[in-house]
Amino acid sequence: MGGDGRRDGLLVVRCQLGEREAFRELVRVWHAPLRRYLRGMVGSPHLADDLAQEAWVAVVRGLPRLRQPERFAPWLFTIARRAVADHLRQVYQAPETSMEEAGGGVDDSLSGVLTTMQVEAGLNGLPHLEREVLILFHLQDLPLAACAEVLGVPPGTVKSRLHRARRMLRSVLAERGYEA
Repeated sequence: MGGDGRRDGLLVVRCQLGEREAFRELVRVWHAPLRRYLRGMVGSPHLADDLAQEAWVAVVRGLPRLRQPERFAPWLFTIARRAVADHLRQVYQAPETSMEEAGGGVDDSLSGVLTTMQVEAGLNGLPHLEREVLILFHLQDLPLAACAEVLGVPPGTVKSRLHRARRMLRSVLAERGYEA
């Protein structure tokens, strides 16, 4: 699931030096986690693919200016988050378009007992902020500090959102008859 900061940093530097193979490797390592995050945020696999494509285009454009190569993961998810926000703005400006709520390409990291479909059902019932923090922390395995960076909030806020999100997820799953 994603890479480590040092290896990512080396790949970024190699990309900045013009090595195409290094960029292919970054995409190989990060495309699945990126897509999983986007799928969790927007629900639709097709829309997640489109937004992932937009994010990679933004990465290609911004990579030469990335000053902290070892911070690639939070930078990537910040770009993806911006793509989601831009998409939501467009959806809300076009009232005839209905927005699909989030599901997720979820692994069992939230609970060894719950199936992917059960976790998706629970995520569907959460508000945007809580859904996002669960996806970043539990499903993308980003550390608290990286989540805070992506979300643009202090680590304490991430902790409180996580606490609230877990409680809400348990409640939503209990309402739907799942043992959480």
